Amino acid sequence: MKVASRSWIETRPVISVDGILALGLIGLDVLARLLSPAPNFVPIAGTALFAGAVLQSRPMAAAVPLVALILSDSILGYDDWRVMAVVYAALVFPVVIGMWGQRFRSPIAFLPLALSSSLIFFATTNLAVWMFSGIYAHDLAGLGACYAMALPFFENTIAGDLFWTSLLFGGYRTARLALASIDENRARGPAPLLR
Repeated sequence: MKVASRSWIETRPVISVDGILALGLIGLDVLARLLSPAPNFVPIAGTALFAGAVLQSRPMAAAVPLVALILSDSILGYDDWRVMAVVYAALVFPVVIGMWGQRFRSPIAFLPLALSSSLIFFATTNLAVWMFSGIYAHDLAGLGACYAMALPFFENTIAGDLFWTSLLFGGYRTARLALASIDENRARGPAPLLR
């Protein structure tokens, strides 16, 4: 008697580990943006960097910050579309450098990448605010004033990016080491009751 083989639909998991991780990162981003006690102290750049480094699917990694921003901005509201386009692009940048940074073995190596994400975000988004918001004069004094007014937010951006990147990569590394230790102990077999 021949048993019918199961189709690929029946054998594939409903959602992948990458999918679960991506949904968790998006949820963290949305909640943090909605509940953040300090402006810009949010995990979005950190989760984008983490998604780029850890998720196997590049499109899914790029979707993490974009979906999180779309969901949270639908509640918080949108600014000028040109400024928002720059914000969204600046928060996909960490995904790209996270993909590049996959070759590093130490989570500490991602801290300079997080700092570069903060710098790129600060430079590009404030240039967009200066260009499109109409708040600042379109001269060097206006540009300087725009960047000067953004410095308190920049401090929070750096602190948040470094904190969340450390937490995500450090937590991931700790979890992997713990799971490897559990697997190693299982491979050795049960411990004797009496010695």
